[in-house]
Amino acid sequence: MTKQPEIVILDGYTINPGDNPWSPVAALGSCKIYDRTPPELKLERARGAEIILTSKCKLDAATLEALPNLAYISMLATGYNNVDVAAAGKLGIPVSNVPAYSTESVAQTAFALLLELATAVGIHDASVKAGEWIRCPDHAYWKTSILELDGLTLGIVGYGTIGRAVARVGAAFGMKVIAYSPRIPQDPGPIPVRFVPLEELFASSDVISLNCPQTADNEGFVNSALLAVMKRSSLLINVARGGLVNETDLADALRKGTIAGAGLDVVAHEPMRADNPLLTAPNCIFTPHIAWASLAARRRLMNIVAANVSAFLSGSPINLVNAQFLK
Repeated sequence: MTKQPEIVILDGYTINPGDNPWSPVAALGSCKIYDRTPPELKLERARGAEIILTSKCKLDAATLEALPNLAYISMLATGYNNVDVAAAGKLGIPVSNVPAYSTESVAQTAFALLLELATAVGIHDASVKAGEWIRCPDHAYWKTSILELDGLTLGIVGYGTIGRAVARVGAAFGMKVIAYSPRIPQDPGPIPVRFVPLEELFASSDVISLNCPQTADNEGFVNSALLAVMKRSSLLINVARGGLVNETDLADALRKGTIAGAGLDVVAHEPMRADNPLLTAPNCIFTPHIAWASLAARRRLMNIVAANVSAFLSGSPINLVNAQFLK
């Protein structure tokens, strides 16, 4: 590794659209920063890089094999499904992610979506501004049923750092917390939580929050069969990965009234496609993958990425996600 390594940032715009300077990373090497990299320019831009920083650019085995100078990859995110970490490990390339930088922001967005479904602030704000309150003969009116969270059961799928934060906020609202995790933690933390099988969680919960990573084993696991066991009054929140949900099945469940509503920060294909069936599904609300994107979270991300690169350059990489594959 040269003293000043060549660092290539393939898709930096969402991390720094102008308010979050790259200076902590730029201090560590010679930086080339691309706001976005289309697939056809990926190899051209990455060629010669010793360190690649990326979030959504796909680095598959063939791409990695075509980059002989590449020595290290740091994700610009917690998720790392866009990099073939096994292939990288076989090539001796460590891959790090950025854990826990957006925990509070993601939990906040989960409840922003849930509270919108429960109270319909946006609908009522639009109604007031359209003059309905001025014309109303009563001192109050409501356009939809208003749901109180206190006493409801919150089911959390995935009980890692973000799942625990969601549990903490849910408990503050007076919700009872149940959770599903493939590995039940020995110390689940201070919030009372009962761990249950996945189908029981879907059948018992009034609100389900997806907070697990997407893997080859759980892609599309929220499907028609699992949605069918949910209460007709229940709500689904997804601030994890869009690919966890079979979107056609969810849209069908919303149209049939199998469940009452969904709040989604993520979809399977991002940016969203015009033919996404959820766009026309009733009582389905969206935010455009912004749960991670508060300035506070992005500043933490920047500092952790810089720490990842610095640790690699010192010979002791941190936050590795492919240690088991490294030669």
